[in-house]
Amino acid sequence: MKTTFTYTIAPADAGKKISLFLSEHSFSSRILVRLRTTPDCIFIGETSVFSNRILEEGDVLTVHLYEKKGSESIVPVPMKLDILFEDEHLMVVNKPAGMPVHPSQGNYGNTLANGIAAYMEEKGVEFVFRAVNRLDRDTSGLLVIAKNMLSSCILSDQVKDHAIHREYAAIVCGKTDPYGTIDVPIARKDGSTIERIADSENGESAVTHYKTIAYNEKTDLSFIRLLLETGRTHQIRVHMKHISHPLPGDFLYNPDYRYIERQALHSVYLRFTHPITGEPMEFHAPLPEDMRRLFPTVSEVLLDSDSSKRPDPLFQIQWNSLLP
Repeated sequence: MKTTFTYTIAPADAGKKISLFLSEHSFSSRILVRLRTTPDCIFIGETSVFSNRILEEGDVLTVHLYEKKGSESIVPVPMKLDILFEDEHLMVVNKPAGMPVHPSQGNYGNTLANGIAAYMEEKGVEFVFRAVNRLDRDTSGLLVIAKNMLSSCILSDQVKDHAIHREYAAIVCGKTDPYGTIDVPIARKDGSTIERIADSENGESAVTHYKTIAYNEKTDLSFIRLLLETGRTHQIRVHMKHISHPLPGDFLYNPDYRYIERQALHSVYLRFTHPITGEPMEFHAPLPEDMRRLFPTVSEVLLDSDSSKRPDPLFQIQWNSLLP
């Protein structure tokens, strides 16, 4: 797979080495090494050049970034995919519940990676699977996939800088406060490879904000929206259990299947900057049916095709001074 980037050199960048210019445009040191060791990757006009070439005003710099091998260990398996956006740099997918993102022991052919591999194979494109954000197998909703090394680097930096705004919809047990912030470190539970616990002494920092949208007195369930400042494994599930409002249907932390057969958690909203064009990107994923039927009135609002009728993203609502 080849991805091409073209830059017209402005006066402010004249006199810089190509390597410096590219590093200032988020090319990582690993990518620069690959460009230096792969022939015919960097051009000024029609002439192949090295990365130590000094740029001049008006130069047209073209960079060809090659993927030498695809994700050969991922078996292509055709499946239905809900792709909300795609260009040559990234994809945004609405993942269903019950689908792991990556292959693992016991999950070799039923993952999102398998489906994407088949989709790209059908298009005749070599592809390395790079999921930018993480979703548990039974969590549904929005997932960003980088389609080349540069977009992956830039989007990963956005994750580290908390520049990708991720909001979730969840259904939890009990009546939650109107809003709240859970600032409790999370650690791996002793003796378990997957389970996590709230652990103020040994855990890594984890911060979750939530706002209550509705409460069903009959089922004693609350519908909440959540905004993450950190991205710890099982963060929402562990934090909500810690404050005595676990998610129903959660096989690890609250195996109560009276209302739903998986953890009632959905990645409903994403906002980030396109890694190459700089355009603002915004996506909503409608609630899946198993969550929708528990709060049909709320669901109708979230599903409305008129975005002006949907609840504002939490990061735009000043209900808590700690929000970004």
